Amino acid sequence: MSEIEKLDLEEELETGELVAGLDIGTTKICAVIGELFADSRVDIIGVGTAASSGMKKGVVVNIESTVQAIRKALESACDMAGCDIETVYVGIAGNHIKGFNSPGIIAINNQQIRQREIDEVIQAAQTVKISDNQQIIHVLPQEYMVDDHTGIQNPLGMTGVRLVTNVHIVTADVTSLHNLVTSCNRAGLNVAEIVLESVASSHTVLGRDEMELGVALLDIGGGTTDLAVFCNGTIKHTWELALGGNNLTNDLSVGLRTPLQDAEMLKYKFGGAMSSLIKENHIIEVPTVGDRKARKVSQRVMVEILEARMEEIFSMVNKNICSSGYRNRINAGMVITGGTALLANIVDMAEQIFDMPVRLGFPQGVGGRVADIESPRCTTGVGLVLYGAEGGHHGQRESGGVVSKLKGFMKNII
Repeated sequence: MSEIEKLDLEEELETGELVAGLDIGTTKICAVIGELFADSRVDIIGVGTAASSGMKKGVVVNIESTVQAIRKALESACDMAGCDIETVYVGIAGNHIKGFNSPGIIAINNQQIRQREIDEVIQAAQTVKISDNQQIIHVLPQEYMVDDHTGIQNPLGMTGVRLVTNVHIVTADVTSLHNLVTSCNRAGLNVAEIVLESVASSHTVLGRDEMELGVALLDIGGGTTDLAVFCNGTIKHTWELALGGNNLTNDLSVGLRTPLQDAEMLKYKFGGAMSSLIKENHIIEVPTVGDRKARKVSQRVMVEILEARMEEIFSMVNKNICSSGYRNRINAGMVITGGTALLANIVDMAEQIFDMPVRLGFPQGVGGRVADIESPRCTTGVGLVLYGAEGGHHGQRESGGVVSKLKGFMKNII
């Protein structure tokens, strides 16, 4: 065999399966393409972003605008990766998302537990009444109990009289799901799975030790803030808040009487979460509307506007964590990610309000074009790739999956 043939063979053996994640956010759409190798290594080979104008608080409000943005982001990612993508894992967020815990129990009559019994007890746990306009997107097992033995992660092969499980069920509005899938289909894409964004992000920003000890993941995007609490290696609680980075930008725009695009620029260039850390005599120039000259404003005044909104968001999240019953189980602290995590001093404010250690979450666990995704803005996109690389279908869902269920549901109402 010639040296050229050997190189060609080595290249062919190293080529892996492609997995694509699509984060359809309120302010931006991010497409990430990863290559999965036989040793479970994932390399990021393509990243593309586009401004999102067809979304509001995580919900599609203009399908055509969303389709165009999806195409633009995916085209950039495909050009970088040198490939074509037809199937994607899609993230979803918004305050229409609901999460709750549900138990399930079946009798096993001293027989050895097989996969069939595990599937049956999970099916029993998800046999709960939900609103007609909601569709189950995740059924995530938390733990199992065989007779009086608790805290079992995998009961396969065990023997007992009864098998019990607790699962975390996540549902989403049917219309929102349909519009999301339709937007992807019109952009020429098949949807492999719809994934809660905080579940996806956890795959790339959280460590196994953190998830075992207990950790809160806070993903602050443009239109929504997503909370997920993990403990003993599994998800325990999720919550969605319809406030995010866009609210900070809007507050600045109104408070400083400046256009939205200038407010967004000022937020990241001169903004912060704590006004007490800003010198009183530091002055910045603020663009005005029309042909008027830019005004001079104290930077501290600007940061005070951002501080008030961030304090409101954190206080609402803290209230939800306390009411969830998991506050005392978050021993590893909190991880903040998403575009708004880039706001200066946000960690300092979070540590004061939540009274726990806080760190920023950056994408981890991947190789390849790491420099292109080394930002909290990219965590959901990278997390979706890792979710897909691990096989998707985490936990259990109703037979046929949410996407096929949606098609049948919409056909019936039409």
